[in-house]
Amino acid sequence: MSSERFTDRRDAGRRLAGVLAERPLVRALVDPVVLGLPRGGVPVAAEVALALDAPLDVLVVRKLGLPRQPELAMGAIGERGARVLNHDVLVQGRVSTEELAAVERRERAELEARLLRFRGDAPPIDLAGRTAVIVDDGVATGATARVASLVARELGAASVVLAMPVGAPESVAELAAMPEVDEVVCLNTPHGFMSVGMHYLDFRQTTDAAVQAILADAHHDRHGGRPGADR
Repeated sequence: MSSERFTDRRDAGRRLAGVLAERPLVRALVDPVVLGLPRGGVPVAAEVALALDAPLDVLVVRKLGLPRQPELAMGAIGERGARVLNHDVLVQGRVSTEELAAVERRERAELEARLLRFRGDAPPIDLAGRTAVIVDDGVATGATARVASLVARELGAASVVLAMPVGAPESVAELAAMPEVDEVVCLNTPHGFMSVGMHYLDFRQTTDAAVQAILADAHHDRHGGRPGADR
């Protein structure tokens, strides 16, 4: 695939949208919702949502790390009480019910705070029975995309499409092998991948304010400012 760098996230989103629109599975999507992974995935997702004429939202997820080994995930959470657990890790880590609850309380507080910053009082778009098109600005380890796919299914998504402009070949292959994922669309999987940012000319940080503005604009464009028009 081409190793040409993207100008910025918007440029990457437009290129990704062009490829997505040509994929047979994506063309056949029924009632899709485009979900940007904050923060960098949101400007990419905005272009995809525009091209697919689909609503745009954020998908905020938090890993539940083992109490004594936080880098190892024993599960993950999303909004509206979504939770997926890795029972093998829980057993091997001898995690008590109280320990699990404490970690979840801490991570859920952070999750809710981020949702409030990004979306404000706007309600989430219901994923039940719909296709979740999860978009990020790139994939290195694939950990966030993996958790996001699990949480989207837990929230009722009927199918999941992962889309990103660039990704590490091994990580993209692992995501494509997940039973929860129906399709992965990645424009560039360069050999010797080192970082997502190397494939952008402008990879400055996306701010909370930028995410808020993108979501507000997308909602206004689709519904003329009417709250809750998408279920």
